[in-house]
Amino acid sequence: MTTLTVVIPAWNEEDGITDIMQRVLNMRPNLPAAGVAELELIVVDDGSTDSTADLVGACDGVRLVRHEQNGGYGAALKTGFANAQGELIGFLDADGTYPPEHFPALCRKLIETDADIVIGSRMSGAESEMPRVRWLGNKVFAGLVSLISAERITDSASGMRVFKKSILDRIYPLPDGLNLTPVMSTRALHEGLHMVETPIPYSERVGRSKLSVTRDGVRFAQSIVWTALSYNPARLLGMAGLAALGLAVLIALGVLYLRLQGVTSLDPLGAYLLFAGVVLAVSGLSLITLGVSFNYFVALFHGKPVQRGAFTKSIIKHHFDQYLGWIGLLTVGFAILLSLVSLSLGARGWPVDRLWFYYLISACLALVGVQLAVAYIQMQVLDALRTREALVVEDLQRNEQAGITDSRIATSTGRKPVVQ
Repeated sequence: MTTLTVVIPAWNEEDGITDIMQRVLNMRPNLPAAGVAELELIVVDDGSTDSTADLVGACDGVRLVRHEQNGGYGAALKTGFANAQGELIGFLDADGTYPPEHFPALCRKLIETDADIVIGSRMSGAESEMPRVRWLGNKVFAGLVSLISAERITDSASGMRVFKKSILDRIYPLPDGLNLTPVMSTRALHEGLHMVETPIPYSERVGRSKLSVTRDGVRFAQSIVWTALSYNPARLLGMAGLAALGLAVLIALGVLYLRLQGVTSLDPLGAYLLFAGVVLAVSGLSLITLGVSFNYFVALFHGKPVQRGAFTKSIIKHHFDQYLGWIGLLTVGFAILLSLVSLSLGARGWPVDRLWFYYLISACLALVGVQLAVAYIQMQVLDALRTREALVVEDLQRNEQAGITDSRIATSTGRKPVVQ
């Protein structure tokens, strides 16, 4: 039999906790039609100083778990997850903003689609009383998660969802604060879990909101970015690098156009833009190569193959990063050739105001080439270490399964085999 455990974190929610608990219990008869036989309701009192714990303790059919001190929204949820008995876990806030009557629909969606997580989306067109500022913030967070994970999601921070308890080890660690939900969404997408959304209405909360738009908004954004960097840094750093390179190309085209028009000197603004373009070009390429290198660190740490979906899901699926060494050497070679040609032209009488541009370009290309070559060497070393670790584990497992303890080992090595 499938059991749904609903977890409600509560901190000083005496105004609305009784109503939300009763609403959760009242939807129990609708669960069997959704494929769920039993309901368990857990309320985690997160160090409340009002009568929240007393109200929960007086309600039949509710299991109360208490924190002596306030640990945070995420900490309360994780305590509930640890105490859950159901194969499915759902959660929602204690302030009445989320509709527990939609839990059967979320469970049905999860079972029918064999999803790992079903999110109740407040941004999918259902009736919503969300304040305009928070609506805009949630749009931004969802867009950020979609951008850095290459998977579309409409409500990354929704506080009402149902998931399989079996995936907890794949989405942990999770933070203790209000940013648990966007981090859970980001981890789930990067772990390749099957996550779907279904529309839910959203109501005005009971009592005073504990969310700070500015402070928690910044924390949400930081959590999303840092979580994504721990899985696929090449995507985020690569996009930043491409943006810098794009600006550098625009500046370079502008300078080239001026030179083709016969302009060999620049005014102060033109000189500033030119050197800004050089910095952007070198920095952009550095960010790209750094991101790809970091993916090798991540693969080594997790013991998994290198993720090559840097800017889209498969932009370097053809092992483009394996050619960075040759590209770097060719770039350095071209830079040296350009500098020698410029030097030769200078020896033939070309003035410096005509040659400085080519010297600058050759210097920039040399720096870029060296950066690519060093990144290639770094990636090869990291990949060799990752492969070595994988081969060691594979060989040890093969030896254990084969039970290689016979005398042939002793004969071939001249030593008594040691079995660990």
